[in-house]
Amino acid sequence: MRGRHRGRLLWRIAALLAALGVMALAVGALVVWLLAALFGLIPAPAPVRILGVMGLGAVVFAVIAGLRGMRRLALPVGDLVEAAGRIEAGDYSVRVAERGPREVRSVVRAFNSMGARLEATDSQRRSFVADVSHELRTPLSIIRGQAEGIVDGIYPGDAEHLAPILDATETLELLVEDIRTLALSETGSLALAREPVDLAVLVNETLAAFRAPAAAKGVTLAEDVSRDVPAVDADPARIRGVLGNLLTNAIRHTPAGGSVTVGAAGAGGLVTISVRDTGEGIPLELKPRVFERFVKSADSRGSGLGLAIARDVVVAHGGQIELGSLPGAGTEVRFTLPLA
Repeated sequence: MRGRHRGRLLWRIAALLAALGVMALAVGALVVWLLAALFGLIPAPAPVRILGVMGLGAVVFAVIAGLRGMRRLALPVGDLVEAAGRIEAGDYSVRVAERGPREVRSVVRAFNSMGARLEATDSQRRSFVADVSHELRTPLSIIRGQAEGIVDGIYPGDAEHLAPILDATETLELLVEDIRTLALSETGSLALAREPVDLAVLVNETLAAFRAPAAAKGVTLAEDVSRDVPAVDADPARIRGVLGNLLTNAIRHTPAGGSVTVGAAGAGGLVTISVRDTGEGIPLELKPRVFERFVKSADSRGSGLGLAIARDVVVAHGGQIELGSLPGAGTEVRFTLPLA
């Protein structure tokens, strides 16, 4: 469709220029002939002179109409040129009024849509940089404070005072890896080492890694994987990371005495994996935005990237992810994967 509009616009411009050229030649030739006839330089009967004058009038009218058409085409094109210059200078809020021929209006709509996307992307970039700076500031402050205390002799260089530095370093490593994963997914470069994956094995291995922190908080972990659940075509490391993010959130927001259950069942050519908890639920105002970057509740200690990464990884596998939650009634996150 865009190619057709562009072809029509170029054809219209070429036809208009050709018509103006032909009319200019015709007007020039007619004026020369009329002047020669009027001054008696060439013989011409009266009816021919009258027809010549009429023809000259018609040509003049056509020239005026052509100039108006050119102006009607040139004004929106000039607007586009000016707006392009403003976008080049960094003003992504500029928009062009839709006027002129249909093909030009189509180009203007496409230009305005491009400007809106550039403006949204620039806003997201600024917000992302601000959020990353904020997330980096806390662990860096911990590392610097502890290191300076040890260097100045305020703290001894023992395991107790080195532990905060190691914890902050681990936080930085996780944040950098999360940002790298997000960047790869946005550019479509997220590599997936797909293979047939036995979900029962993967779920059990992931749960085993989280039993100690869950037990320390008094949260029970459970498995609800169907015996006949088929293998999925997935990257086991990436899916283990998705489950790890979901389990981390579920354990963090489930009080002592609660439970977290991981389930899996196949249906309709897909396998659905779910993580359910009996925790505090998600505030209603955050629920529509939970899969956005750096979105988290006021009391959360995470970076706000876990669910955004989980969404990107699931989508890269060709699946979908959704969340159901009510304040005080727990949360369930479900995502699908294709069969092997």
